[in-house]
Amino acid sequence: MIGTETLDRVIGKDVYDESGQKIGSAGEVYLDDETGQPEWVTVRTGMFGTKESFVPIRDADLTDDGLRVPVSKARVKDAPKIDTDGHLSPQEEQELYRYYGMGAGGTGTQTTGREHLAGTESTTGMAMEDTSGRHVAGTGTVGTGMTDTDTNRHGTVGHDTSGPTTDDAMTRSEERMTVGTASEETGRARLRKYVVSENVTQSVPVTREEVRVEREPITDANVGNAMDGPAISEEEHEVTLHAERAVVEKEAVPVERVRLDKTTVTDQEQVSADLRKEEIEVDGARDDDRRR
Repeated sequence: MIGTETLDRVIGKDVYDESGQKIGSAGEVYLDDETGQPEWVTVRTGMFGTKESFVPIRDADLTDDGLRVPVSKARVKDAPKIDTDGHLSPQEEQELYRYYGMGAGGTGTQTTGREHLAGTESTTGMAMEDTSGRHVAGTGTVGTGMTDTDTNRHGTVGHDTSGPTTDDAMTRSEERMTVGTASEETGRARLRKYVVSENVTQSVPVTREEVRVEREPITDANVGNAMDGPAISEEEHEVTLHAERAVVEKEAVPVERVRLDKTTVTDQEQVSADLRKEEIEVDGARDDDRRR
Protein backbone atom coordinates (compact mmCIF):
# COMPACT_ATOMS: atom_id res chain seq x y z
CA MET A 1 0.00 0.00 0.00
CA ILE A 2 1.26 3.47 -0.91
CA GLY A 3 1.53 5.89 2.03
CA THR A 4 2.29 9.59 2.24
CA GLU A 5 5.82 8.80 3.38
CA THR A 6 6.62 7.18 0.04
CA LEU A 7 5.21 9.85 -2.29
CA ASP A 8 8.69 11.11 -3.20
CA ARG A 9 9.40 7.64 -4.60
CA VAL A 10 6.25 7.65 -6.72
CA ILE A 11 6.63 10.91 -8.64
CA GLY A 12 8.31 10.30 -12.00
CA LYS A 13 8.35 6.49 -11.68
CA ASP A 14 7.29 4.18 -14.52
CA VAL A 15 3.74 2.88 -14.07
CA TYR A 16 2.82 -0.72 -14.99
CA ASP A 17 -0.61 -2.32 -15.18
CA GLU A 18 -1.76 -5.49 -13.44
CA SER A 19 -0.19 -7.70 -16.14
CA GLY A 20 3.17 -5.92 -16.12
CA GLN A 21 2.67 -3.76 -19.25
CA LYS A 22 4.11 -0.27 -19.05
CA ILE A 23 1.42 2.43 -19.10
CA GLY A 24 3.47 5.62 -18.71
CA SER A 25 5.09 7.66 -15.96
CA ALA A 26 3.63 8.97 -12.68
CA GLY A 27 2.91 12.69 -12.63
CA GLU A 28 1.04 13.94 -9.55
CA VAL A 29 -0.58 12.28 -6.53
CA TYR A 30 -4.02 13.26 -5.16
CA LEU A 31 -4.88 12.73 -1.46
CA ASP A 32 -8.24 11.86 0.06
CA ASP A 33 -9.63 14.71 2.18
CA GLU A 34 -11.05 12.42 4.83
CA THR A 35 -8.20 9.91 5.28
CA GLY A 36 -5.25 11.96 4.03
CA GLN A 37 -4.03 8.90 2.13
CA PRO A 38 -3.08 8.78 -1.57
CA GLU A 39 -6.17 8.08 -3.68
CA TRP A 40 -5.26 8.89 -7.31
CA VAL A 41 -2.12 9.26 -9.40
CA THR A 42 -1.96 10.94 -12.79
CA VAL A 43 -0.17 8.89 -15.45
CA ARG A 44 1.37 10.50 -18.51
CA THR A 45 0.67 8.35 -21.56
CA GLY A 46 0.83 8.70 -25.32
CA MET A 47 3.77 8.92 -27.73
CA PHE A 48 5.28 12.00 -26.08
CA GLY A 49 3.56 11.81 -22.67
CA THR A 50 1.07 14.51 -23.64
CA LYS A 51 -2.01 12.69 -22.32
CA GLU A 52 -2.57 12.44 -18.56
CA SER A 53 -5.09 10.07 -17.01
CA PHE A 54 -6.22 9.47 -13.43
CA VAL A 55 -5.45 5.97 -12.06
CA PRO A 56 -6.39 4.62 -8.59
CA ILE A 57 -3.37 4.27 -6.30
CA ARG A 58 -5.21 2.94 -3.23
CA ASP A 59 -4.17 -0.72 -3.83
CA ALA A 60 -1.03 -0.06 -5.91
CA ASP A 61 2.39 -1.54 -5.11
CA LEU A 62 5.73 0.26 -5.29
CA THR A 63 8.53 -2.01 -6.58
CA ASP A 64 12.12 -1.49 -7.68
CA ASP A 65 10.93 -1.23 -11.31
CA GLY A 66 8.21 1.33 -10.62
CA LEU A 67 4.56 1.57 -9.62
CA ARG A 68 2.19 -1.36 -10.31
CA VAL A 69 -1.51 -0.43 -10.34
CA PRO A 70 -4.41 -2.94 -10.14
CA VAL A 71 -5.99 -1.96 -13.48
CA SER A 72 -5.27 -2.79 -17.12
CA LYS A 73 -3.52 -0.56 -19.64
CA ALA A 74 -6.62 -0.53 -21.86
CA ARG A 75 -8.71 0.59 -18.89
CA VAL A 76 -6.41 3.54 -18.26
CA LYS A 77 -6.39 4.42 -21.96
CA ASP A 78 -10.17 4.90 -21.99
CA ALA A 79 -10.36 6.64 -18.61
CA PRO A 80 -12.53 9.80 -18.34
CA LYS A 81 -10.78 12.92 -19.57
CA ILE A 82 -10.35 15.14 -16.50
CA ASP A 83 -8.07 18.18 -16.34
CA THR A 84 -5.24 17.95 -13.82
CA ASP A 85 -5.78 21.52 -12.63
CA GLY A 86 -4.79 20.94 -9.00
CA HIS A 87 -8.20 19.90 -7.62
CA LEU A 88 -10.80 17.18 -8.22
CA SER A 89 -14.41 18.23 -7.95
CA PRO A 90 -16.85 15.81 -6.28
CA GLN A 91 -18.47 15.14 -9.64
CA GLU A 92 -15.14 14.31 -11.27
CA GLU A 93 -14.14 11.98 -8.46
CA GLN A 94 -17.50 10.21 -8.49
CA GLU A 95 -17.10 9.71 -12.25
CA LEU A 96 -13.71 8.09 -11.66
CA TYR A 97 -15.12 5.84 -8.91
CA ARG A 98 -17.89 4.68 -11.22
CA TYR A 99 -15.50 4.06 -14.12
CA TYR A 100 -13.04 1.96 -12.10
CA GLY A 101 -15.81 0.23 -10.11
CA MET A 102 -14.55 1.54 -6.76
CA GLY A 103 -16.32 2.55 -3.58
CA ALA A 104 -16.74 6.34 -3.29
CA GLY A 105 -14.36 8.28 -1.06
CA GLY A 106 -13.79 11.91 -0.15
CA THR A 107 -12.85 14.72 -2.51
CA GLY A 108 -9.21 14.54 -3.61
CA THR A 109 -6.70 17.32 -3.13
CA GLN A 110 -3.46 17.48 -5.08
CA THR A 111 -0.02 16.86 -3.56
CA THR A 112 2.86 17.16 -5.96
CA GLY A 113 6.25 15.55 -5.44
CA ARG A 114 7.86 18.89 -4.64
CA GLU A 115 5.25 19.80 -2.04
CA HIS A 116 5.65 16.45 -0.30
CA LEU A 117 9.45 16.63 -0.16
CA ALA A 118 9.41 20.18 1.19
CA GLY A 119 6.88 19.27 3.84
CA THR A 120 4.43 22.00 2.85
CA GLU A 121 0.71 21.61 3.26
CA SER A 122 -1.38 20.66 0.27
CA THR A 123 -4.26 22.82 -0.85
CA THR A 124 -7.56 22.17 0.83
CA GLY A 125 -10.26 20.60 -1.31
CA MET A 126 -13.74 21.87 -1.83
CA ALA A 127 -16.40 20.84 0.62
CA MET A 128 -18.24 17.69 -0.34
CA GLU A 129 -21.30 18.51 -2.40
CA ASP A 130 -24.45 16.51 -2.80
CA THR A 131 -23.83 14.43 -5.94
CA SER A 132 -27.00 12.37 -5.72
CA GLY A 133 -28.97 14.87 -7.82
CA ARG A 134 -31.68 15.33 -5.20
CA HIS A 135 -30.86 19.00 -4.53
CA VAL A 136 -33.01 20.64 -7.21
CA ALA A 137 -35.27 23.64 -7.41
CA GLY A 138 -38.95 23.05 -8.02
CA THR A 139 -41.46 20.49 -6.85
CA GLY A 140 -40.22 17.37 -8.67
CA THR A 141 -37.51 14.94 -7.43
CA VAL A 142 -35.00 13.05 -9.46
CA GLY A 143 -36.41 9.82 -10.83
CA THR A 144 -40.04 10.74 -10.03
CA GLY A 145 -41.83 13.33 -12.13
CA MET A 146 -38.87 15.50 -13.12
CA THR A 147 -39.56 17.39 -16.31
CA ASP A 148 -37.38 19.23 -18.81
CA THR A 149 -38.50 22.52 -17.27
CA ASP A 150 -37.01 21.67 -13.87
CA THR A 151 -33.87 23.58 -13.00
CA ASN A 152 -31.04 21.59 -11.38
CA ARG A 153 -28.42 22.85 -8.93
CA HIS A 154 -26.17 24.11 -11.77
CA GLY A 155 -28.93 26.40 -13.06
CA THR A 156 -29.40 24.50 -16.34
CA VAL A 157 -32.64 23.09 -17.67
CA GLY A 158 -33.14 19.33 -18.06
CA HIS A 159 -31.62 16.30 -16.39
CA ASP A 160 -28.71 13.97 -17.06
CA THR A 161 -29.04 10.44 -18.37
CA SER A 162 -25.38 9.46 -18.61
CA GLY A 163 -23.25 11.78 -16.46
CA PRO A 164 -23.06 14.90 -14.26
CA THR A 165 -24.48 18.14 -15.58
CA THR A 166 -22.00 20.96 -16.00
CA ASP A 167 -23.70 23.44 -18.34
CA ASP A 168 -26.13 23.50 -21.24
CA ALA A 169 -23.58 22.44 -23.88
CA MET A 170 -21.75 19.22 -24.69
CA THR A 171 -18.06 19.24 -25.55
CA ARG A 172 -16.93 17.14 -28.52
CA SER A 173 -13.27 16.13 -28.44
CA GLU A 174 -10.98 14.31 -30.81
CA GLU A 175 -7.43 13.04 -30.74
CA ARG A 176 -4.72 14.76 -32.71
CA MET A 177 -1.47 13.10 -33.75
CA THR A 178 1.81 14.79 -32.90
CA VAL A 179 4.74 13.41 -34.89
CA GLY A 180 8.38 13.93 -33.98
CA THR A 181 11.73 12.24 -34.45
CA ALA A 182 14.11 10.46 -32.10
CA SER A 183 17.80 9.86 -32.76
CA GLU A 184 19.07 6.31 -32.36
CA GLU A 185 22.29 4.48 -33.22
CA THR A 186 21.96 2.40 -36.40
CA GLY A 187 25.55 1.29 -37.01
CA ARG A 188 29.24 2.17 -36.89
CA ALA A 189 31.98 2.66 -39.50
CA ARG A 190 35.68 2.21 -38.77
CA LEU A 191 38.95 2.84 -40.63
CA ARG A 192 41.65 0.17 -40.13
CA LYS A 193 45.09 0.13 -41.80
CA TYR A 194 46.95 -3.14 -42.41
CA VAL A 195 49.93 -4.28 -44.52
CA VAL A 196 49.75 -6.56 -47.58
CA SER A 197 52.52 -7.71 -49.95
CA GLU A 198 52.23 -7.38 -53.71
CA ASN A 199 54.68 -8.91 -56.21
CA VAL A 200 55.79 -6.36 -58.80
CA THR A 201 57.78 -7.42 -61.88
CA GLN A 202 59.71 -4.89 -63.93
CA SER A 203 62.26 -5.31 -66.79
CA VAL A 204 65.68 -3.69 -66.27
CA PRO A 205 68.36 -3.66 -69.05
CA VAL A 206 71.73 -5.02 -67.82
CA THR A 207 75.05 -5.25 -69.73
CA ARG A 208 77.96 -7.74 -69.52
CA GLU A 209 81.32 -8.10 -71.18
CA GLU A 210 82.26 -11.14 -73.25
CA VAL A 211 85.63 -12.20 -74.70
CA ARG A 212 86.03 -12.04 -78.42
CA VAL A 213 89.14 -13.29 -80.21
CA GLU A 214 90.37 -11.08 -83.04
CA ARG A 215 93.03 -12.22 -85.49
CA GLU A 216 94.86 -9.83 -87.81
CA PRO A 217 97.49 -10.69 -90.49
CA ILE A 218 101.05 -9.32 -90.36
CA THR A 219 101.31 -6.24 -92.45
CA ASP A 220 103.82 -3.52 -92.92
CA ALA A 221 101.82 -1.51 -90.41
CA ASN A 222 102.08 -4.01 -87.56
CA VAL A 223 105.22 -5.92 -88.42
CA GLY A 224 107.19 -3.86 -85.97
CA ASN A 225 104.91 -4.80 -83.07
CA ALA A 226 104.96 -8.37 -84.21
CA MET A 227 108.75 -8.63 -84.21
CA ASP A 228 109.09 -6.91 -80.83
CA GLY A 229 110.33 -9.54 -78.42
CA PRO A 230 111.97 -12.96 -78.72
CA ALA A 231 111.30 -15.07 -81.71
CA ILE A 232 110.02 -18.03 -79.70
CA SER A 233 108.69 -17.52 -76.18
CA GLU A 234 105.80 -18.12 -73.81
CA GLU A 235 103.46 -15.22 -73.04
CA GLU A 236 100.12 -14.70 -71.20
CA HIS A 237 97.49 -11.93 -71.46
CA GLU A 238 94.50 -11.50 -69.10
CA VAL A 239 91.30 -9.55 -69.70
CA THR A 240 88.84 -8.66 -66.85
CA LEU A 241 85.20 -9.06 -67.75
CA HIS A 242 82.37 -6.97 -66.17
CA ALA A 243 78.62 -7.52 -66.03
CA GLU A 244 75.70 -5.49 -64.58
CA ARG A 245 73.09 -6.98 -62.23
CA ALA A 246 69.66 -5.69 -61.23
CA VAL A 247 69.53 -4.06 -57.81
CA VAL A 248 66.21 -3.34 -55.99
CA GLU A 249 65.83 -0.64 -53.38
CA LYS A 250 62.53 0.06 -51.57
CA GLU A 251 61.30 3.26 -49.94
CA ALA A 252 57.97 4.19 -48.33
CA VAL A 253 56.26 7.23 -49.82
CA PRO A 254 52.84 8.73 -48.90
CA VAL A 255 50.30 8.35 -51.70
CA GLU A 256 46.95 9.55 -50.20
CA ARG A 257 45.04 10.42 -47.01
CA VAL A 258 41.79 8.64 -46.09
CA ARG A 259 39.25 9.82 -43.51
CA LEU A 260 35.63 9.08 -42.49
CA ASP A 261 33.03 11.80 -42.87
CA LYS A 262 29.27 11.84 -42.23
CA THR A 263 26.55 13.27 -44.44
CA THR A 264 22.89 13.69 -43.51
CA VAL A 265 20.34 12.15 -45.86
CA THR A 266 16.65 12.98 -45.44
CA ASP A 267 14.08 10.31 -46.27
CA GLN A 268 10.31 10.31 -46.00
CA GLU A 269 8.85 7.80 -43.53
CA GLN A 270 5.14 7.13 -43.22
CA VAL A 271 3.72 7.23 -39.67
CA SER A 272 0.17 6.09 -38.96
CA ALA A 273 -1.92 5.86 -35.80
CA ASP A 274 -5.55 5.24 -34.92
CA LEU A 275 -7.07 8.49 -33.66
CA ARG A 276 -10.36 8.57 -31.82
CA LYS A 277 -12.88 11.36 -32.05
CA GLU A 278 -16.28 11.94 -30.56
CA GLU A 279 -19.40 12.41 -32.64
CA ILE A 280 -22.62 13.95 -31.33
CA GLU A 281 -26.02 12.80 -32.50
CA VAL A 282 -29.11 14.94 -32.16
CA ASP A 283 -32.41 13.22 -31.24
CA GLY A 284 -35.73 15.03 -31.38
CA ALA A 285 -34.40 18.24 -32.90
CA ARG A 286 -33.06 19.48 -36.20
CA ASP A 287 -29.30 19.72 -36.53
CA ASP A 288 -28.97 22.86 -38.68
CA ASP A 289 -25.22 22.49 -38.95
CA ARG A 290 -25.47 19.05 -40.65
CA ARG A 291 -28.09 20.28 -43.16
CA ARG A 292 -25.72 22.87 -44.64
